[in-house]
Amino acid sequence: MNRSFSSIAGYHGADVNISWNGEAEHLPGEMISAGLFEILGINPIAGRTFSKSDDRLGAEPTIVISEGLWKRKFGSMPNIVGQILTVDGTPRTIIGIVSSTFHFPLATTITDIYEPMGNWNEPQFYANRAAGAVWFAVGRLKPGVTLEAARADMQRVSHQLAMNYPAVNSSVNTNLVPLKEVLVGDMRPALLVLQGAVLFVLLIACVNVANLLLARSTSREREFAIRLAVGAGKIRIVRQLLTESILLALVGGALGLLVGKFGIVAALTVLPQTVLRPDEIGLNLPVLVFTFSVSLVAGVLFGVAPAFKTRLAEIGSALKESGRTMAGSRHGNRGVFVVLELAMALVLLIGAGLMIRTLFALWAVDPGFNPHRVMTFSVSPSASLRNQKPAAIRSFLRQMDGKIASIPGVDAVSLGGYASPMNGDQEWYFWFVGKPKPAHVNDLPMALAYIVEPDYLKALQLHLKWGRFLTNTDNELSTKVVVIDEAMAERYFPGQNPIGQYLDFDTDPQNPARIPNPQIVGIVAHVNQWGLASDASNPLQAQMYLPIAQIPDKEMSSFGQDIRMYVRTKRSDISFESLRRQLLSLDRGLVVFDNQSMEQNLARSIASKRFTVALLMVFAGIALVLASVGIYGVLAHLVGQRRQEIGIRMALGAAPGEVLRMILVGGGGMILAGIGVGVILALRAHPFHVKHVIRRKTH
Repeated sequence: MNRSFSSIAGYHGADVNISWNGEAEHLPGEMISAGLFEILGINPIAGRTFSKSDDRLGAEPTIVISEGLWKRKFGSMPNIVGQILTVDGTPRTIIGIVSSTFHFPLATTITDIYEPMGNWNEPQFYANRAAGAVWFAVGRLKPGVTLEAARADMQRVSHQLAMNYPAVNSSVNTNLVPLKEVLVGDMRPALLVLQGAVLFVLLIACVNVANLLLARSTSREREFAIRLAVGAGKIRIVRQLLTESILLALVGGALGLLVGKFGIVAALTVLPQTVLRPDEIGLNLPVLVFTFSVSLVAGVLFGVAPAFKTRLAEIGSALKESGRTMAGSRHGNRGVFVVLELAMALVLLIGAGLMIRTLFALWAVDPGFNPHRVMTFSVSPSASLRNQKPAAIRSFLRQMDGKIASIPGVDAVSLGGYASPMNGDQEWYFWFVGKPKPAHVNDLPMALAYIVEPDYLKALQLHLKWGRFLTNTDNELSTKVVVIDEAMAERYFPGQNPIGQYLDFDTDPQNPARIPNPQIVGIVAHVNQWGLASDASNPLQAQMYLPIAQIPDKEMSSFGQDIRMYVRTKRSDISFESLRRQLLSLDRGLVVFDNQSMEQNLARSIASKRFTVALLMVFAGIALVLASVGIYGVLAHLVGQRRQEIGIRMALGAAPGEVLRMILVGGGGMILAGIGVGVILALRAHPFHVKHVIRRKTH
């Protein structure tokens, strides 16, 4: 229906289990529609990509694999195209290989398995417009079409769909975002802060060089005066000074690239996993051109001051051998430079201090659970188990619990699914029994759905506020129950007691896996699902907990595809490998993967901020050292210039303390001026950050 795109393709994250020569492995995967690789300009290194005939229900099952998987799993087998690989229990033909340099949009790791979207054998995907997971699309604009025009066009399409399918498409709009913004992610603010810090350090270094050049030009005034006296032109001398300055800047830039090469290696070792495409960070032609340009500009700009000063020197006065070099207007430029570099260093120090304070305030935020000594990992049952009857699947899940709980030192264990704290989300529409329901599904509120077991409360040590949590009696034969969080209670039951009320999940009567209306039996504290730094700003706050045992029979097989397990231990020496061995003793076909600690999840939620703070502290420290060196250099030069004056003062009876005080007063004035300017600049640069810190700490 659109008039703006030459082509559009959809995609959805779909991790898979593969089996090759009897060995099972869990791999990152994507479900895509035909044409996506072509839109992104990706050509296979072997074989082909999906055609329209592959991207349809009933077509021969096919896959495309990554170059990395081809080399690691198949040993670069030359005839891999055409081989059969079992993916989630289905034999699929490998039709192509794509380069490992290709990063899928929004993916933090290299995708290994690509499946055609239309080949997905899920009835609800085809029969119900409101069913299915969250899908994204990527499109290439037609020549001459602007982003604004495309947005207006897609609004027209959304409006038409809402008219055609009001039950599911009303109030639904299309949001177009440039792919470049998606790839950069949330690192843009951090990169801008770091770019500002680098600029300040560069300016401080250049100011130091300018001060040194000024001092050097003062000592060379007699030399330049003689050259002028014997016929050298002033322009030629200025050109010589600029050449020297540019040469210094270029050599400095070259050394900076060398240091930067090793600095990048060090930075990548501590780079947070949330940063997209880290393997593409490095020195390349644009970096070289940028460094050369900055060095050239720095050399010209900061070589002008000494060159201009030398050009104004008077031949007669420069040739006189008088020792009158009192610190006055002649050294005003150097004093101004010292004030500026100290001010810039202070701005960086204050910024680093504020960000450190922010981190401390974030660490003080209660996440709603206790992450200490809690491990979490995923378990993917074999295809044969998923095909069992619901009662058999439930029985096997209980056996998994028992195996882990039998390990000495394990304090609590719970299976979980769908939403996971700071690690994955699943939203459900809901309503309230007895209240008029909106006519359209999209007008219903949503809540994060955690499907857990009774010991989840003990495993994560959630804070129970009112009522009770789930119990072992909440099984498939008992009354359906749900526990909600305090954010959901305050939002939808302000000033009321919601315990005893019923939620309505019957948003789609055609869905055979729908859960009957559960009764609210308890309220727990809110969990910071979206991380310590961003949870408060996320519009979706409502959370609810439902028992695994009460999942409908027709949903049980789907639920068993990817289960999270939460294990609280009494000792720190219990390893993931020991837990994995216990589970494999039940079924060798299990795939146990993605081991994390809840403390790691907590730290990962502010990893980008910690990384930014670390780099900002490094730059602030360098700036402080450079500013200190600059102050020392200027004072040392001024004292050297005033040596004759100091000797005369002492010969006339001045005490050493008086001379020292005179020197310190001159230097102290520059330092106080630099501090004053720096504080003013910091107040102008960081007022919103200070307010944010205060507000966050209060929260």
